[in-house]
Amino acid sequence: MKAVLVSGGAGYIGSHTVQALSEAGYQPVVLDSLITGHREAVAKDIPFYQGDIADEGLVADIVKKERVSAVIHFAARSLVGESVQKPDLYFEENVAKTNRFVSTLLKCGVNKIVFSSTAATYGNPEVIPIPEQSKKEPINPYGASKLMIEQSFFWLEQAYGLKWIALRYFNAAGAALDGSLGEDHTTETHLIPLILKAALGQRQAISVFGTDYLTADGTCIRDYIHVLDLTEAHIRALEALDQGVACGAYNVGTGTGYSVREVVDMAKRVTGIDIPVVEAPRRDGDPDVLVAKVDKIQKRLGWQSRYSDLETIIKTAWGWHQKHPHGYGN
Repeated sequence: MKAVLVSGGAGYIGSHTVQALSEAGYQPVVLDSLITGHREAVAKDIPFYQGDIADEGLVADIVKKERVSAVIHFAARSLVGESVQKPDLYFEENVAKTNRFVSTLLKCGVNKIVFSSTAATYGNPEVIPIPEQSKKEPINPYGASKLMIEQSFFWLEQAYGLKWIALRYFNAAGAALDGSLGEDHTTETHLIPLILKAALGQRQAISVFGTDYLTADGTCIRDYIHVLDLTEAHIRALEALDQGVACGAYNVGTGTGYSVREVVDMAKRVTGIDIPVVEAPRRDGDPDVLVAKVDKIQKRLGWQSRYSDLETIIKTAWGWHQKHPHGYGN
């Protein structure tokens, strides 16, 4: 059984991926600081280590003890607003610590890594849908930090033979089909869980930021990808590295976008609740439309989304929030 180290495996996407790896016949091993992750999101029979990816001794011990042969790297700070306020924190936590982490892995003989990147590497796109070769000009330190890591991997590949695939997510959403795993952030910034918290009465209303975008209904459009489809992309990427597929970056989205109003309307239908909506001024730096071009991952990795229609995304997220109205702390 192939052991895969999952950094940040107690987080939202990480915990779903750990479960999917286990179901696919891998042995996931989790390393998480639990600063934002949840120990309850990882099954008790999964090897779990609490610690920092920059702890060279700890990482080396895990690799040796668990016989790790590949890594999926999620561990990172990921709040755009916080990154603008504290860029030094993001360059330390995301870039510097990842560099130390990967250096340790290479010293230990582990040279295959699937990296959790982001569509924020593109900044304000010139072409929609966005192809991977689009100009990359991040407009916040979070996106810049992820792009720096991708660029470092290119040079580590040349120097040390690192084998890597970066997956640039669009808007991750949804939850496990049985409601056992879901999205639980101390500071929630994502649209769908905020809408569902309003449905639960935990927020007075959902704010719609901007109604004057150049879209059909005036609200901005985003490409939502179900977390289960994301987990499948990571497993396909692992398989591709084993098969010698060329290193590089892949978009993970659907190629279809939904407006904020469409998401709110679907949430009202799924929950049966007339969720209050408040219109607010648009936020700086929010593009009108962000939609992925996904033919590369479909053709080269054989990946297809299965759960990313808007109704399934919201139904599964609602199932999680109903079972866990206060997250894993219930």
